[in-house]
Amino acid sequence: MGLDDAGTVTVLWGAVLLSGFYHGVNPGMGWPLAVSSGLMDGRGQAMVNALGALAAGHFLAMLAILLPFSMMTVLLDWQTEIRVGAAALVIAAGAYLLINRRHPRILARVHPSRLVLWSFLAAMAHGAGLMLLPIYLGISGTEPGEAGHAAARELMGRNIGSAFIVALAHTAAMTVAGGVIAAGTYYYLGLRFLKRTWFNLDVVWALTLILVGLSGLYLAVNGH
Repeated sequence: MGLDDAGTVTVLWGAVLLSGFYHGVNPGMGWPLAVSSGLMDGRGQAMVNALGALAAGHFLAMLAILLPFSMMTVLLDWQTEIRVGAAALVIAAGAYLLINRRHPRILARVHPSRLVLWSFLAAMAHGAGLMLLPIYLGISGTEPGEAGHAAARELMGRNIGSAFIVALAHTAAMTVAGGVIAAGTYYYLGLRFLKRTWFNLDVVWALTLILVGLSGLYLAVNGH
């Protein structure tokens, strides 16, 4: 780890969990589908199963973004450039979503019963994994000085392990947040409440991506 400041590490891990809670609260990540599954089946277990499928798809989407970068961080001499590029990518994604408010049509073509696939595509389309990217690169930061194939392999293994832990922690936080809202809606509030109080976080989502990208850019440039 290239982070000597324990406070910075704590903040980054807090951001992993906070972004997970944020994704869980956002209806765009699928908790209304879990409520719908429970209501259609008439049993709470169907809702729980749907939440599990949504979590699996989200977890796979996080890994699809994080794992390639976990392998790139072995290029120690280019670590800052990689982090700056990743931050710029996140900022660009946020700006695009801010300008283009339409949801990807491909999501409407995925049958609701295929929740793992739907969750994976929704997370990718909304840039959920990109939001984690600058945070992950900060956590897995390394200092120059390690050389040789053995050191590179050890570093890659450590960073791949970190990618799994970050994705798992984030997905767990998302599932808890989404699960609490889904359970409250299913057991107490009902579908009518969901229709009346539907909220759209698209603009907040896009602005958050830009903010995370700018934060990642700052940390990369300042050597954190």
